[in-house]
Order: sequence, then C-alpha cells, then structure tokens
Amino acid sequence: MIVLTRVDNRLIHGQVIEAWLPHLAVGRILVADDEAAHNALMQAAMRMAVPAGVKVDITPVDKADFKGAAADGVRTLVLLREVKSVAQARERGLPATPLNLGNVHAGAGRKAVTRAVFLSDEEVRDLKQLQDGGMPVSFQAVPLEKPLGLEATGA
Repeated sequence: MIVLTRVDNRLIHGQVIEAWLPHLAVGRILVADDEAAHNALMQAAMRMAVPAGVKVDITPVDKADFKGAAADGVRTLVLLREVKSVAQARERGLPATPLNLGNVHAGAGRKAVTRAVFLSDEEVRDLKQLQDGGMPVSFQAVPLEKPLGLEATGA
C-alpha cells in the first residue's frame, strides 16, 4: 500500500529517514529514479542510510512496479526526484496517493514556491493536472510542519 509519494531531489536523506519513516511507519521505500537506478555508489549510500527492517527498492521510473507496491500490503513511501516523473509514474500505475513536495532545487526558469521548492510554470501546470486527477498536492519538508496546499503557495 503506497501511503505517500514524495518529490525530493535528494531522494533518501536525513529528513526522510529521521522524520518521514517513523511518521509514516513504512516497511518499504520505493525510489523510482533513472539516475539512482544506474549508479551503484548512490544505491549503496541510500541503502546504508535506511534502518534495518525497511526494504529499499531502487528502479528506473519506467520499470517501477507501482501496481504491485500498491497491492501487496506493505506500507510504502515512493520517492521521485522530479515533478515530471510523477506523471510518468501515474502512467505506470502509481495510484492517486497524496503527493508531497519536500525539496526541488532552484534552477533556470524556476520560481520559489516555498523556501525549499522551486518550480517552473510547466511543473505548476503538471501539479495542477495531477491534483485535478485526484492526487492531493502538498508542500511540507517534515511531518511537524504544517502542510501547504497548492493553492496556498500562490503557484
């Protein structure tokens, strides 16, 4: 069962391990990311950071088994690096779970939406489409922060 989908450029890192894993009580992290799936060093570092008892699956977005993860009863956190990967994941069977944006780096053509999330106009449009399709969007670095909805950010 997928309990949360999170977009975070850092994928597995301190906030995920120390805050989100205990808060969500997950038994699996599914990292759907092309770069991580093809980088053995990155995979090893992420796996070493995760506490024993939490399974880590790292796969390219186009090979991820979102339907299986949604159906097998294991509480799962899905991590994606980029907003554009969410639509691709939905096409591959990612259910309309809550979508959390934790960290999206600044870059050309991106504007600050929160202090940790910078989005392009295209990404904002994509998020609105995902939300209209039943995937509630929120911005929240850690569970103790009050989540902001897409509308509240002015995006």
